[in-house]
Amino acid sequence: MKNHNLFLVMGLFVAPHLAFGACSTANLTRCLDSVCAINIGANAAARCQYCGSASAGEPSTAGVMKNITAGNAAKYTISDKELKKAPKDPGQRYIWATEQCLKKVKDCTGEDVSDNYDSLIEQSCKAAGIAADMASLSKKVNKEKKKPACESEISACVIDAKRCLADYRNCESDANFDKYFSECTVAATGCDTYVSEIRSTLISARDAAVKNADLALQNIVAAYQTARKQKLAGTQQSCKDKSGKRNCVAAVCENNMKHKCAEGFEYETTLAEQLCGFYDTACGRLK
Repeated sequence: MKNHNLFLVMGLFVAPHLAFGACSTANLTRCLDSVCAINIGANAAARCQYCGSASAGEPSTAGVMKNITAGNAAKYTISDKELKKAPKDPGQRYIWATEQCLKKVKDCTGEDVSDNYDSLIEQSCKAAGIAADMASLSKKVNKEKKKPACESEISACVIDAKRCLADYRNCESDANFDKYFSECTVAATGCDTYVSEIRSTLISARDAAVKNADLALQNIVAAYQTARKQKLAGTQQSCKDKSGKRNCVAAVCENNMKHKCAEGFEYETTLAEQLCGFYDTACGRLK
């Protein structure tokens, strides 16, 4: 392997593992409340009526204030315009709220919704004087997970540093790949329908990565090493503000990733960040 290839590989080993972000339960609850807890201050039964059980009756619309979505909080809440699409049935509304909020609050799953929000709905239902069957509702929420969410979750798990790695070097054999893929599909609840298709997609990605690894590494490393030598001062600044690595990730996403690291394909962003890990090593040597 040529020196610049070795440089990248060392960078991937030396750079700290890029941990997948943790679910922000505060933002998740804020988002779900914008659908399920409208006027909660004046109506303790709101969560139950909107997203719990039809037995709690219809929520009062008298004096209902619009959602407050000013500032940074707006990106974690469902707007009044979006709420017009929300189902009226409480169970379906909860599923709809889950789907929308998992798009807005990254790194969360249907299980995070159940673990953190079911108890709030139960409390609200008690205020309404009824007992909601949250076990049944939670099962529906987790069962409704969509393919992009499943693909992202399973792919991120498979290319984790403890398993295949971003370049699949630990999974060149089918035996290793199958072992790790099995672990990840067991952990990804609500994805049984898509497992076979996702496996085929990842096998193709694995085969392409193994076949083209050397060429891809040479091209990426050569391009950025040349730029670094030509613009040392600019590189030092890019190390300081981390713009160099961000630009690298953007270029890899645009030129090398099938879905351009679009929303719903976060595993491609993770792969791009790991491939650009040599920036961390390079910047450390420039200090």
